[in-house]
Amino acid sequence: MSVTIKDVAKLADVAPSTVSRVIANNPRISEKTKRKVKEAMDYLGYHPNFNARSLANRSTQAIGLVMPSSADKAFQNPFFPEVIRGISTIAHEQEYALYMSTGNTEDEIFEGVVRMVQGRRVDGIVMLYSRVDDRIMCYLQEQKFPFTVIGKPFKNAETITHIDNDNFKAAQEMTEYLISLGHERIGFVGGNLNLVVTIDRLLGYEKAIRNAGLPYKDEYIVHEEFLKEGGQEAVKELLALKEPPSALLVIDDVMSFGVLSTLNELGVSVPDDISLLSFNNVMLSELSSPSLTSVDINIFKLGYEAAKGLLECIQCPEKEAKRVVVPFQLIERQTCSKVSGK
Repeated sequence: MSVTIKDVAKLADVAPSTVSRVIANNPRISEKTKRKVKEAMDYLGYHPNFNARSLANRSTQAIGLVMPSSADKAFQNPFFPEVIRGISTIAHEQEYALYMSTGNTEDEIFEGVVRMVQGRRVDGIVMLYSRVDDRIMCYLQEQKFPFTVIGKPFKNAETITHIDNDNFKAAQEMTEYLISLGHERIGFVGGNLNLVVTIDRLLGYEKAIRNAGLPYKDEYIVHEEFLKEGGQEAVKELLALKEPPSALLVIDDVMSFGVLSTLNELGVSVPDDISLLSFNNVMLSELSSPSLTSVDINIFKLGYEAAKGLLECIQCPEKEAKRVVVPFQLIERQTCSKVSGK
C-alpha cells in the first residue's frame, strides 16, 4: 500500500498542509518542524510525487544544461565534467535534477532547447559557454525564460546573469609573466574565435604585448578548436616561422597536451627551447610530462555560481541580473623558464 501525505502528517503530528509546505521548502516552516516531517517521511519511505507537484506549482525541479557542441565532443575536455560537478553540487542541495542537451549539431542543440522550454521540461537553463551571436541565448531572452551563462555574453551582458573569470585581465597578466621571464617572441594558440572567452584572452594578450613595446605579429597567433589535435596543427605552423616564438600562451590545457606531444615528437624541449603557459588547470595538468604551468580558473566554482544564480532567477524573477567574477590564479609548474642569458 502506498504511503500518503496524510500518513506522514499523522506520524509527525502536524496538519497535511504542513507536510506539503515542507516538501515545497516553504521558508515559513521552522527547521524543527521540517526535521520532524522529514524524519516521518524517511521512516515511512514516503517520496513526494514531483509530477503531481509540478502540475500544481508549474515547477519541474530540473535544470537544463546546454553544451557548446555534441556531448561526446565536449566531454573530451575535462572542463565540462568539472563545471557540471559544480552545478550538480548545488542542484543536489536544492533537490534539482539535471537535464542535458544531447544534439550533435548546432541545429539539433537549438531544437533540444526549444523542446526544453516549450515542453516546460526544466525550470531554467545554464549555458556552459558564451558564443558570439548565439541564437539560443537570443531565444531564451525572447521567451523571458530563466537562464544563466558561464562566460561573458557577447551582447546585453548587463541584462543577463553570467559567471566568468576576467579573461582579458588573466591573459594580460599571463603574457606579462612570460615577458618578465625575458620572452619577447610570444605565440598565442587560441580556440574557436566564435567563443567570447577566446576573444577576451586574445585582447588581453595583445594589450600586454603592446604595453611592453613588443611588435604584435599576426603570424604568432593561431586559432584552432579546443581539442588536442588542434594544438598539434597550431604548433607546426608556429615552429615553421623564420623567427619562431620562444614562449606560447595556450588557451586551454587539452590543447596544451597536444602542443607538448607535438614538441616532443619534433625534438623540441620544454621549457629549455620553448616555454608554455596554459589555461584551466584541469586535474591532468599536473600529471603531464613536464607538468603544466597553468591558470586555475576555478572551474568548479564557475559551475556552482552559475547554478546558484539560476536558482535565484527562478525563485525571484524580478531580481536584477548580475555578473559574478570568479578569481583566477597562476599555478607554476615545469613548462615555463627564463630566457637563457637574460
